[in-house]
Amino acid sequence: MYTILVTHTMAESGEEKLLAVARHIAKTLGHNDSMADDILQIFSNFDGRFSREKLSDKVSDDDPRSCAALEHSLKSLGSQISQYVAAEHPIWADSADSTAFLDAIDELLATVRDWNRMAGDKSVSACLVRADDFLQQAMFRLEEEFRSLMERGGEAFEGSRGFGNGESTGNYPFDSEEDEDDDEGGGGGGIVGNGEDHHIPVAHPVSDYDIVIDALPSGTINDLHEIAKRMVAAGFGKECSHVYSSCRREFLEESLSRLGLQKLSIEEVQKMAWSDLEDEIERWIKAANVALRILFPSERRLCDRVFFGFSSAADLSFMEVCRGSTTQLLNFADAVAIGSRSPERLFKILDIFETLRDLMPEFEAVFSDKYCMFLRNEAVTIWKRLGEAIRGIFMELENLIRRDPAKAPVPGGGLHPITRYVMNYLRAACRSRETLEQVFEEGIVSAKDYRQGEDRSSSTSLSVQMAWVMELLESNLEAKSKIYRDPALCSVFMMNNGRYVVQKVKDSELGSLLGDDWIRKHTAKVRQYLGNYQRSSWNKVQGVLKLDNSLLAPNLAARTAREKLRSFNMQFEETLKVQSTWVIFDEQLREELRIYVAGNLLPAYRNFLERFQSVAEVGRHIKYSVEEIKGRINELFRGGGSAGGRK
Repeated sequence: MYTILVTHTMAESGEEKLLAVARHIAKTLGHNDSMADDILQIFSNFDGRFSREKLSDKVSDDDPRSCAALEHSLKSLGSQISQYVAAEHPIWADSADSTAFLDAIDELLATVRDWNRMAGDKSVSACLVRADDFLQQAMFRLEEEFRSLMERGGEAFEGSRGFGNGESTGNYPFDSEEDEDDDEGGGGGGIVGNGEDHHIPVAHPVSDYDIVIDALPSGTINDLHEIAKRMVAAGFGKECSHVYSSCRREFLEESLSRLGLQKLSIEEVQKMAWSDLEDEIERWIKAANVALRILFPSERRLCDRVFFGFSSAADLSFMEVCRGSTTQLLNFADAVAIGSRSPERLFKILDIFETLRDLMPEFEAVFSDKYCMFLRNEAVTIWKRLGEAIRGIFMELENLIRRDPAKAPVPGGGLHPITRYVMNYLRAACRSRETLEQVFEEGIVSAKDYRQGEDRSSSTSLSVQMAWVMELLESNLEAKSKIYRDPALCSVFMMNNGRYVVQKVKDSELGSLLGDDWIRKHTAKVRQYLGNYQRSSWNKVQGVLKLDNSLLAPNLAARTAREKLRSFNMQFEETLKVQSTWVIFDEQLREELRIYVAGNLLPAYRNFLERFQSVAEVGRHIKYSVEEIKGRINELFRGGGSAGGRK
């Protein structure tokens, strides 16, 4: 081609025209200045008219001959490019067409690059404007072809996606079998269906997340890379990234939708009924794991392959692809974090907190570039906000305990609902002890100063928090115990609730958090309440049987003994009647209390009877034997009223 052009030019325009074309040939064929110089040297050796001096002469800026070769090249390239730009069928439907189109674009880019150094020449500048117009037309068509390839490639793989809503089967909706039909190795980690003639979506449980989705065939990925390479070289990298990201963004959004995750605003999340929100949180946890462990890494891999060699374009495209889906996931978690801090929400918020915490390495790995930094930072911010919400929930629990009113007393001095609620709540919370310790190490308790002067250097923030809640509960119960008019019943109430608290602490993680000293201290308190009960109730009955000096005088012994015996019988029966509805819920404590009462009362009663049993006037007034007294005591604390009187 160049030989014919040289011959024709020599005949037509003479030596100056020949020299201009020689310069152009050297620039076109030479990939750099050194190669161009070598070509010029070859021309010089071939013909004396191509001396280095003549070839190196600069043509004046207003010489129209300087752009003759450029005009000729542009005319030829413009014809080729226009032919493909105007084509009604997809260019990439035929590999020969796509190759020729890319070759023409490459030549146009090289021509523009070579002549840009002479852009100061008005005639060259005018040619370059035409070249830029051709280039834009080519880029617009490349953009269409790029979009078409992505859409057609996605449709080809549509049947191989194993997505589903995840609700009917309860499984993560992916199939991790390998695509055996992909001979080029592009689908080694792909998601495929089964069947010979068509793909059938299959949902399998995900036991691990070490799989990759190839949503486009390997050949399509190669074609996309070739287009991207030209668009980036022509300065249309952002346009290419935009087309790429818009297509892949739709794929991710559809993937999350098929996982059952709804697009909800923060306001919609906060207005949801708690039962509905619990279900949505379960779906969110599954979607977040699949997105961060499978979908996003697969998108990163695909993006790097399409934009191989252009890291900035790859990073920008990946950010645009994942931004919407990531924001959707994070906004949901944020809406939960800034919502109600009702204590019942603790456990689901802990689930979200733990999910984000466990996914932080994935956030760090997949969003490692500068464009994605804001997504990584936002994930950390919302994770910390969830920690604040958890601490806030414990503050609300404290307020709930403080505000629980001391209204009507619990019948029979039994277990108060607030005791049962708080202890079961704390036991359940301690199943996430490791997470709660991480949350409370933020230093929430340091500002509380809940025990002035007490050395807690060996305690964790969580253990201090739990001890504080326990102290609030104890104070609340003491206030409630004062409602009872009978001091003995007040002690029964504190015994019941104190024993329940100690038992719940001993057989759970609370025991190791609060420590053995705490358990011993509060066990001793229960014994103290037992002693208070004995003193305020049975000591009065037992005091009637006290043998004083009046019983030593024979003339007074019989009369005094009869009076004491009648008084004992009356007080004993009255005590039984009053306490017949009282209850000790813990069987072991109930038995301990009966033994304690009998151990103090029966010896005194037995001594009294032994001393006056021989006195006839006294014997007639003995209503209960020692065994009957013991039997009546053993009927106490069942709350059924059977111990109220003699059967």
